[in-house]
This record gives sequence, structure tokens and C-alpha cells, in this order.
Amino acid sequence: MSRILILTEKDLRAAVQLDASAVDCVEQAFLALATEAVAMPPILRLDIPEFRGEVDVKTAYVPGFDGFAIKVSPGFFDNPKLGLPSLNGLMILFSAKTGLVEGLLLDNGYLTDVRTAAAGAVAARHLARENASVATIFGAGMQARMQLAALTLVRPISSARIWARDHARAETLAAECTRQYGIDVTAVADPRDAMRGSHIVVTTTPAEKPILMAEWLEAGQHLTAMGSDSEHKNEIDPAVFARATYVADRLSQTRILGELHHAIKAGLVGADDPFAELGAVIAGSAKGRTSADDITFADLTGTGVQDTAIANLAVSRAAGAGSGQTIENEREMGGDA
Repeated sequence: MSRILILTEKDLRAAVQLDASAVDCVEQAFLALATEAVAMPPILRLDIPEFRGEVDVKTAYVPGFDGFAIKVSPGFFDNPKLGLPSLNGLMILFSAKTGLVEGLLLDNGYLTDVRTAAAGAVAARHLARENASVATIFGAGMQARMQLAALTLVRPISSARIWARDHARAETLAAECTRQYGIDVTAVADPRDAMRGSHIVVTTTPAEKPILMAEWLEAGQHLTAMGSDSEHKNEIDPAVFARATYVADRLSQTRILGELHHAIKAGLVGADDPFAELGAVIAGSAKGRTSADDITFADLTGTGVQDTAIANLAVSRAAGAGSGQTIENEREMGGDA
């Protein structure tokens, strides 16, 4: 007989927040990817172009974790027109020892939001200047808000700018972030103006053509690209590769669907050119920023190790707090299958 803990979004929000412990959890996942015998297959993706939809399936086994997660993450980008969120999903946590289902995490994409924002914080912690205090966010959705919140956990952010195609949404988000985080956040109509003088720039959009150009970058800036998690998405001008120190979350993955993919396609870098991964930078086996004037560029496409890490954290905390509902799922041991 197996016992399965079922956790709703409400349960999971109570158990896991975007805080220092979540950032540390995701950082350890990146470190494991560089130093442990992690098993992480390529992303499985289903496209539903009729409704601007896609479904990603990610997983990873990380030695030392009690369980491994399989995450199903739909993104339907016309949903806001229907009054629905663009992102949704759930995670399933399996025992790494027996393969039995241990947790069903009905998070509606919440844990993905947290681990994605935490990954941005990890990138900034290891690649941005320590005194970085001005941030620019491209986009005005949930991840834009959370990336700004995540940056405040790892750098002394005192002001921020938000640019989005829909300037009214950028203004609304800027006002909300000013109230929520107690820093000066403004909406800027021109993307280049939004970047001017900024120390950290994060792009969080589903753009299919570059919205950030190479000539806009300034010495000392750090750039994190979050949006290009499928082949057709492209937020960053491929010419950036000639100006910045590039770091991937998973190089084999960014060559296929990240910003690196577009630079390879444009002939600006070779298909097998070596680049550092974020986990190796954390481990100290690869270089990231080497001077205050370096321009650094993190290409974060999302990895299964992040999902396994955050799912283990969520189930451990929720179980400890007595949250959720436990069901018994007895399997009858019949004849040969």
C-alpha cells in the first residue's frame, strides 16, 4: 500500500515562498548538476499552435534527494484574453528508492514560478556585480514581478525599471512593486532607456524576435534571459554573444532551444563552441565575471533539477506541517502482467 500526499496550490504557497531558502535550494540543484551523477533527460514538448499553446515535461534524478519529480507545465499564451493565466501545471514526486508516487503537487504552476525566479537570483548572485543596485525587467507578467523580488534577495536593489510592450501594464506593475518592495520602480516606454545605467537586466517575455539589442549593453551589466524555453522564442539579439561572457543553465539544452540556439543559427557561434554552465561557476570550476567591467549573460531555459529540488522542499515542509490530504492507494497483487 502506498500513501500519497496531495497538496493544492494553497498548501504549497503556505509551505514554500520565494525567499532565501528557496534560492539556496535551487542553487544546490545547479551545483549538483555540475558535480553529481545527475540523470536529466531532454525536455519533452508538445506544441498546440492553434491556441498558442505548448506543454513541457521536465524531470531529473539528483543523487541525495529522496524523491525525483516529473513536472508537466502547459503555457497557453492567449489565455489572458480569456481572463486566464498563461501558465499552469503540476508536479508528481516519486520515491527515488522505490518509484512509488509520494506526492501530487497541484500547484497551478506556482512552484515553477518560484524555482524560475530563484534561478534568476542564483544567476545574479554569481554573475552580477556585488554592488548592483539598479535593475531593469523586460515584461510585466508574474515572472517579471517575481524576478524583481528575487533580485532583492541577493543584491542591494534600490531602484528598478520595467519595460513591456503594453506600457499600461508596465505602469501598473511598477506601482505595485513600489508599494510591495519599498523601492523606486518606474515604467519606461523605451527599452533602451530602460537599460541605460542599469546594473542587472532580466528578460521575462515569450518574444519570438529580439527585444534587447547588443549595442544597448553597457560595461559591467549582467543580463539574464528567462523567456526562450522553446526553439521559436528569442528575446536577445544574437550579436550579444560577441560582447558578453555567456553562461548556460544546461549547455546541451540552450544549444537546442535557448538564446544560444539563435546565435548558432545566425552563424555567430559554432554549434560545439564551449561555454560555461551556471553549476560549474557555482562550483568554481568555470569562470563567470572576472572584472567589474565584464558584461555577463545567463541563458536560463529551465531544468529538471530545479523541479526536483523545489518539489522535495515543498513535500518535506508540507508533510512536516501536516498540510494537505493523504490518500492510500492500494495495488492488488494479481497475476503476471
